[in-house]
Amino acid sequence: MLTIAPKGTKDVMPSQVYKWHFIEKAFAEICAKYGYKEVRTPIFEHTELFARGVGDTTDIVEKQMYSFEDYAKRPITLKPEGTSSVVRAFVEHKQYAEVQPTKMYYDIPCFRYEKPQSGRLREFHQFGVEVFGTNNMMADAEVISLANDFLNSLGIEDLELRINSIGCPKCREKHRQALREFLKPKYDQLCSTCKSRFDRNPMRILDCKSEICQELVQGAPIMLDYLCEECSTAFDELQNDLTAMGVEFIVDSGIVRGLDYYTKTAFEFVSNKIGAQGTVCGGGRYDNLIEQLGGPDIPGVGFGLGKERLLLILEANGIDIPEPDATDVFIAVMGEQSKAYGLSLLRKLRLEGIKAEMDLLARNFKGQFKYADRINAKYTIVIGENELNEGKVAIKTMATSEQKLVDINDIISELK
Repeated sequence: MLTIAPKGTKDVMPSQVYKWHFIEKAFAEICAKYGYKEVRTPIFEHTELFARGVGDTTDIVEKQMYSFEDYAKRPITLKPEGTSSVVRAFVEHKQYAEVQPTKMYYDIPCFRYEKPQSGRLREFHQFGVEVFGTNNMMADAEVISLANDFLNSLGIEDLELRINSIGCPKCREKHRQALREFLKPKYDQLCSTCKSRFDRNPMRILDCKSEICQELVQGAPIMLDYLCEECSTAFDELQNDLTAMGVEFIVDSGIVRGLDYYTKTAFEFVSNKIGAQGTVCGGGRYDNLIEQLGGPDIPGVGFGLGKERLLLILEANGIDIPEPDATDVFIAVMGEQSKAYGLSLLRKLRLEGIKAEMDLLARNFKGQFKYADRINAKYTIVIGENELNEGKVAIKTMATSEQKLVDINDIISELK
């Protein structure tokens, strides 16, 4: 067990990590274009933050959090999602006193104890954005557009944007009453978790993963039929704003989202190429969360996007991420004098931004050339004692085997 990663975790080896670098760079670039700045929050928080923010009727809080007590007996939880931490930082550092809106993005690991499956691990990684300080639906349209533009920039073609409104506390209570009336005759057939949700938050039943519960909620009242005038107007505005921005979408009344803090807007980007776990990005509005967590009455909206699922979708779409060249130059040496000069040259090349390597295993000359081939070096600089005494080295182009003598003072300019 000592040499096996814990269940639900995964190593990212050097042969694959360049793909992660590629999407991370692309996400940071699109966020910069939209005016979002990065925020970094701790990997763990006080447990109460997620219980109050995410909601004590969610699967995350009830079943999935990695929680423990530290040495001072304080309840601590590894982050299961990103929004609550960003809200906590927003309040703690009094960002609400600055000019609004506040626009931030994050790139984090998250932890949830659940059954590992394709694209879903116990340690997983997320991008996300948050906008605080405005209830204008333009903000909702903007975060959706950012996600849409990011995914499109990667060449993904099979994604579908689905949007819904899940109302506000005022109109949601009428929907909850209608749901309870609808589900009351089926109560005994619900799973034990959904029975506990029946009184506290029946909307969570719509999001249950049990096939039996999914069958039982078929034909249930939908939130769109119970929206108050404010929420209905906001949903119309969102659709108008997305249309004006040229972002295609469909209205899906079945979208609930798995977190209790959402109000009004809820949305998902869904792929049909990675099976049942097809949601790669999801988010929405949360107008009451900041106040619930001890801050002022300030609205927010944002999304989370899973890196592992994104990489699966790129693979399913046949999108190849270009692998960077590992080595520009390999320096092959013969003799101690050549070695000393080679080490000096190696550092100079690296300081000039040229990716250069030398053999660290004291191979013979033939072995050094084989190694240069193995690491796909573009060029090999051959330093022999005689050539060095004459003030020259040989530069070999590995793809063509062409070789030319170059004055030692011209090596860097010749390579560049």
